[in-house]
Amino acid sequence: MAPPARERRAAKPVRQATLAVERSIGADSVLLVGMDEVGRGALAGPVCVGVVGVFDLRREVPAGLTDSKLLSAARRAELVDPIKAWADVWAIGEASPGEVEQCGIIEALRRAGRRALLAVAGGGTCADAVLLDGSHDWLSAPAARQDSLWEAGFAEQSGEPWPPVVPRVTTRVKADVECATVAAASVLAKCYRDALMVELARQHPEYGWDSNVGYGSAAHRAAIAAYGVTDHHRASWCRR
Repeated sequence: MAPPARERRAAKPVRQATLAVERSIGADSVLLVGMDEVGRGALAGPVCVGVVGVFDLRREVPAGLTDSKLLSAARRAELVDPIKAWADVWAIGEASPGEVEQCGIIEALRRAGRRALLAVAGGGTCADAVLLDGSHDWLSAPAARQDSLWEAGFAEQSGEPWPPVVPRVTTRVKADVECATVAAASVLAKCYRDALMVELARQHPEYGWDSNVGYGSAAHRAAIAAYGVTDHHRASWCRR
């Protein structure tokens, strides 16, 4: 007897990410890093950006590595230590719900991404090329502004400098599935943010963050209606 359709779907192998794309665009790079974000559409919690880089782009990739959204929570957790052992550099940056409210989600993503790159630079290595998932470069300074003026504004508002080498950015649709550095960044960022939301759920159990991790589930929205918002919520988003 054939197994139920649900079991057949569950048994379908994941698409293994590789370093082929990184090799094709990173030949002239001292260090090409992949970056991915998590928490962009959540109602509560920070937006987080992971960054992962390897110097040897022919290095064997951890088995089963792919976009974090295609993996179970248990499988993502199993991959965290292998990814950290495999990567030469990795970091996670975040921007608070208050920053999302104050400056918008794209600016918050930019700040989180730059904080991740600053963390890498703090270890003595500056990335000179970045691979982003999708078709939109949210990391670079807005084209409508002069970079030097934007950098000064970023430093003034956040109290943070920007790494001395400004990376060139390449975007690629489905990079989180195909590209090992981006997939690894997505897994690390997802596991980090999920763990943070589970911890926050201990302070605010009524919102169910240990299961919805801040996203707008029906139960989460019902709790907002009943109890209002916390400092961890993006208040204007909760009213949409």
